[in-house]
Amino acid sequence: MRGTKNSGDQGEAAAARYLESRGYMILERQWRCRFGELDLVVRSPQGVLCFVEVKRRGPRSIGLPREFVDERKRERLRRAAGAYLACRGEDSFVRFDVAEVYGERDGGLQVVYLEDAFV
Repeated sequence: MRGTKNSGDQGEAAAARYLESRGYMILERQWRCRFGELDLVVRSPQGVLCFVEVKRRGPRSIGLPREFVDERKRERLRRAAGAYLACRGEDSFVRFDVAEVYGERDGGLQVVYLEDAFV
């Protein structure tokens, strides 16, 4: 389990670097509440509050990372986002994004970012 957590943390760090390089501001990493965890909470360059689910897969994994954000997971993310908004007193446009992080054979990480991945 430790290897999976470490791998996930590396994926989240890669996604955060990718977003920062594109002008996003990282507000929270691994924000937790009773509904679960928000991997990244960021503000887009346009001012939109984005809840980012990060999914990492290795070079031999089957399926796209986005396929693992099923309806049950989306509902947990919506509830956690609602808790975040209430806790922070936020009142801004929001969206749910998915950052797919692929491990490459050379050990590098590639990020594919899907804006507005679900409602």
